[in-house]
Amino acid sequence: MNKPKVVLTHWVHPEIIELLREKAEVVANPGRKTLPREILLERAKDADALMAFMPDCIDEAFLKACPRLKIIAAALKGFDNFDVDACTRHGVWLTIAPDLLTIPTAELTVGLVLGITRNMLEGDRHIRSGQFAGWRPELYGLGLYGRTAGIVGLGLVGRAVAERLKGFGMNLVYSDEISLPPDEEEQLGLTKVTFSGLLDSSDIVIPLLPLTDRTFHLFDRNALARMKKGSYLVNACRGSVVDEMAVVESLEKRHLAGYAADVFEMEDWIRPDRPRSIPKALLENTAQTFFTPHLGSAVDDVRIEIERYCTRSIFQALDGKIPEGKVNDIC
Repeated sequence: MNKPKVVLTHWVHPEIIELLREKAEVVANPGRKTLPREILLERAKDADALMAFMPDCIDEAFLKACPRLKIIAAALKGFDNFDVDACTRHGVWLTIAPDLLTIPTAELTVGLVLGITRNMLEGDRHIRSGQFAGWRPELYGLGLYGRTAGIVGLGLVGRAVAERLKGFGMNLVYSDEISLPPDEEEQLGLTKVTFSGLLDSSDIVIPLLPLTDRTFHLFDRNALARMKKGSYLVNACRGSVVDEMAVVESLEKRHLAGYAADVFEMEDWIRPDRPRSIPKALLENTAQTFFTPHLGSAVDDVRIEIERYCTRSIFQALDGKIPEGKVNDIC
């Protein structure tokens, strides 16, 4: 009896490949680069399962070309690059890893906050330039103690960020459609405010939202102008929640003091009009920006556990069971 075919769109740990091979024929991507769509489609056209990753864009055309697919196990949390309705129409499960990315993403977010407010990258460059001759009164930044951080979107990651920033002695406010129970607000040191109130009062603004029609360019010119002069914006959710060109303008005017990001508009493959690169003006503004290359979940043991979770979901679907982490229902 032939084993089902599982295609891995990106590199995964060798032990996960061996685990999959116990029950399936595995077509792996041994390199670290994203495959061209036509090559991926050639590999997946007769596949029973797909383990997909952030750069993949699964749409109606992809699903039509892969009629045997039973499950797409996405090794991620935010699934805006995947057409859920199309998956449902084609009888394909779409699963995600809903909570495994929470802590590493929250940790990186705090790292971005510290990096941009304390001029860490500028300091590192100064040391490496060979010009450092000992302490000087320069590169003064913003301390966190007593400052106000505004978290926009209080899902699992938002709560984890709040929990960590509370330890710095910060005042924490949040804006969300839902309200936390009073005891949880007290535990996390959070106060709910309106979105405009958050922009008015926060020294550091941290969006932690999925990318939807409602959140696309939520941080546009108007929102950035509403933020306090000298405040910081830190983005570790989705690039297109922020209008990067509006950020360029705000930094040039010295309204925003700094912008830190782990995500960029160019990564939002579901957008047909997405930029194909990070704005040159952002990249050249090294004094006011701090960037990381989408490292939110880039913790080795966490990635292994995410891949293991996806493997379980694949096995469950191939066995005719409802898979863990499903985001749709199929008949």
